[in-house]
Amino acid sequence: MTINYWKRRGASGKLGPMGSPGRDAVEIFAYLDYRAFLSDYYVFKKATARLSYRAFSRKANLRSPNYLKLVIEGQRNLTQPMAKRFAKACSLSDVQTEYFLALVAFGQASDLEERSMRYRELKRFQHYRTAFRLDVSDDTYHSRWYLPAIRELVATSVFREDPVWIASIMRPAISVDEAETAIDTLLELGLLTRDEQGRLQQVQRSVSTGSDRVRSLHLVQYHQTMLSHAATSLQRFGGNQRDVASVTLRMGPDGISKLKGRLQAFRRELMDLSDAEPEATQIVHVGMQMMPLTQTPEDGADG
Repeated sequence: MTINYWKRRGASGKLGPMGSPGRDAVEIFAYLDYRAFLSDYYVFKKATARLSYRAFSRKANLRSPNYLKLVIEGQRNLTQPMAKRFAKACSLSDVQTEYFLALVAFGQASDLEERSMRYRELKRFQHYRTAFRLDVSDDTYHSRWYLPAIRELVATSVFREDPVWIASIMRPAISVDEAETAIDTLLELGLLTRDEQGRLQQVQRSVSTGSDRVRSLHLVQYHQTMLSHAATSLQRFGGNQRDVASVTLRMGPDGISKLKGRLQAFRRELMDLSDAEPEATQIVHVGMQMMPLTQTPEDGADG
């Protein structure tokens, strides 16, 4: 059964500095959160060069002596001109400055569409692709709905390692090139491997991503795609092949908590059911959605 597993590299959203504070410089390309970079940079410089917030403000030509602290704590955002002054104060090179500016834009993106665009800009940097090599592969994994499906298909009794055959049975249809790339990507991620006879088989391992922000970006895109497929399934499949239903309930906070627990238990039950399947021949996707249709009393009424 396919599950999108996630492991955090750290709450700061960074892979980690290239070295330790007090010994080596903090490497900007190891970060996906500009505030985390600034925080580690300040700790490093405070330990090695006795940097203070006031001294940083002078280097960045800032009036406020604690502006860096406010930015690190999320109480202030950075405009692009201000971000350039911060980059200069951190003595970043031209390419490092360009990455820092892109990182600021990514960190302050206001919606999913903008975050996706800003994330694509980050991936242009060779240093980023080196530091976050697995994340780039994971990005592909979670932005292609058919990769989890093909990974499950490998474990069925009907599987054939033939891109033409794979492409022909996927719904919605995919191209032969996409089927070939899917196998290569799953092998690269270590989610598939080959046995002694060279046959493909699943590998039970986690797929990881670098930060909650990227995690959210990937998951939202994946779920949006699957919800779209669920909507079109009403026309593409007969009632004997799909089940689309919903129920609208009245709930309080305690009931919502219990409902979420029931849904989580049911998902585990479905995974056990799949694991116990003696001869799987088809891949299905089960989507369960729970969402509020009204605001809570604590939210108050809209103006």
